[in-house]
Amino acid sequence: MSLITLTNPRSPVSEAYRTLRTNLSFYSLDNSLHTLVVTSPAPEEGAAETAANLAVTMAQSGKRTILVECDLRRPSLHTLFNLSAEPGLTNTLLGQQESVPLQQTAVENLVLLTSGAQPPNPADLLGSRRMDGLIEQLRQQADIVIFHAPPVAAVTDATVLGSKVDGVLLVIQAGKTRRDHAQKAKEILAKANVRLIGATLTNAPQDSSMGNYY
Repeated sequence: MSLITLTNPRSPVSEAYRTLRTNLSFYSLDNSLHTLVVTSPAPEEGAAETAANLAVTMAQSGKRTILVECDLRRPSLHTLFNLSAEPGLTNTLLGQQESVPLQQTAVENLVLLTSGAQPPNPADLLGSRRMDGLIEQLRQQADIVIFHAPPVAAVTDATVLGSKVDGVLLVIQAGKTRRDHAQKAKEILAKANVRLIGATLTNAPQDSSMGNYY
């Protein structure tokens, strides 16, 4: 995983993330989109990387952005941003913190709420009233709050969290995500009345015919 929007901001991949940011901004004009869950159908399909790079581009556009690690089983965002995993989300939900331990990243306008200690019951924590209150609190502090959630088909966490936010973005990885897994994830979210705003395709072959625009 990498923060390509920082390490190589002029690359076609970074431009694709900026295009995704623009598309979401246009979507938000007619639909409230202050809280967004980024997830995938199955494990290791790039949801964490997508959430992180999308958050970076949002912050770079001047939006106050909060990125939240909600994969409490296999957290990775703290590693991407070279920050400590604790204290974090679980410590907040368990009442162990007087204030939300948001950590400033190296990106202006972007703060990260890491996972915290691994709990025995992630889905229960994410479905709690404390989580409802935290989402509302974070919403008041930012223009956009992006939550990274574990795979839809693997555990219930993303579905539980998705029911509490404005929308869910599904990450599909070219050459890896199976069609039946993607369809199953869509059905799971639909049954829970989760607002699936769309999907984004990652790892797609680059079109060399476009040349180097920059």
